[in-house]
Amino acid sequence: MESALINKTVVTIYGEPHLDRLAEGKKTSTIQDEGLYGMPVEILESYGEEWVKVRTHYYYEGYVMLNDLKRLDEKEKKIWKTSLSQRRVVTRKYIDVLACPKVQGIPIEHLTRGALVTLVESSAEPIGWVKIRLNDGREGYVKEGFLGTYYTEPSSKDEEVLRNNIVQMALSYLGTQYRWGGKSPLGIDCSGLTSMAYLMNGIIIFRDAKIKEGFPVREINFKDKKPGDLFYYPGHVAMYIGADKYIHSTAHNGSDGVVINSLNPNDPDYRADLVQMMYAVGSIF
Repeated sequence: MESALINKTVVTIYGEPHLDRLAEGKKTSTIQDEGLYGMPVEILESYGEEWVKVRTHYYYEGYVMLNDLKRLDEKEKKIWKTSLSQRRVVTRKYIDVLACPKVQGIPIEHLTRGALVTLVESSAEPIGWVKIRLNDGREGYVKEGFLGTYYTEPSSKDEEVLRNNIVQMALSYLGTQYRWGGKSPLGIDCSGLTSMAYLMNGIIIFRDAKIKEGFPVREINFKDKKPGDLFYYPGHVAMYIGADKYIHSTAHNGSDGVVINSLNPNDPDYRADLVQMMYAVGSIF
């Protein structure tokens, strides 16, 4: 099976292969997800010369345009797999990769939180900069504090610490606009928010707003909820953060993005509609 990397800042993943539904007189798309720069995918099938069906490393399938990918030959595939210790993930909302280690450097790429790059030098001069390698072999510089550990297993073995890590990652998207199928600080939907909070901590949960067999989230009693657990509604998902509060990305008028709401009817940010529609609480713990 052919391997590839997402090769643009954000790549739309569709439910069917199409170029421009507006040209067909349709005003809604089949957007399902987004791939972020450097994320690996497997190419499952080709559709003509422009489209391929892919499976992401978090087991989600959809269609992307072939020119949005960097296809890997066998040598590149081997190098990618054997350099995991050098892999880093962008943790800032949005960063520039610069041609030299100074703020006056020419930007050669733009990346969002969740993008994956390869570390070349961890102590590039001057202090505070690191050299990274991009998909196509180009090398550039970013501030060291813009990158974090690429976790392929839970970021902590301590449950309380892990729960806090997940909640803090979700909170880092506060104020982001709602985007259908989005999963970056440029725009994110409800399951994009929860799945990215877990993925950035080395845990793969299902990308959509439901509990799915084969993924680690299991249903628990509402009374047993703890920070980091998930609230499920028809077509929606949120994360409990403690103290009767939860964070979610919502298109609800007046919110229009990632906000915090309350379970307490005496709080001004209480939403009775969501409390009434909740049908399950999920946890990986």
